[in-house]
Amino acid sequence: MPKKIRELKSILLKAGFTYRPGKGSHTVWSHPRLEYSLTLSGKDSSDADRYQEKDVRNALQELANLNQGDNL
Repeated sequence: MPKKIRELKSILLKAGFTYRPGKGSHTVWSHPRLEYSLTLSGKDSSDADRYQEKDVRNALQELANLNQGDNL
């Protein structure tokens, strides 16, 4: 079952991402340690698309790798 957009937003906030509103239902998420930003579209109660879940998962994995590299 797909996650809701609000769940993805909550995960990103807990991971230290900040957001700015985009046009319409879009929000742009960025993290100071990443060189790129994520764009989530959809209302909070909408189901997230697979690619949105994958983008969030990949960004969190990259952050984990960066943090792990700092601990060496």
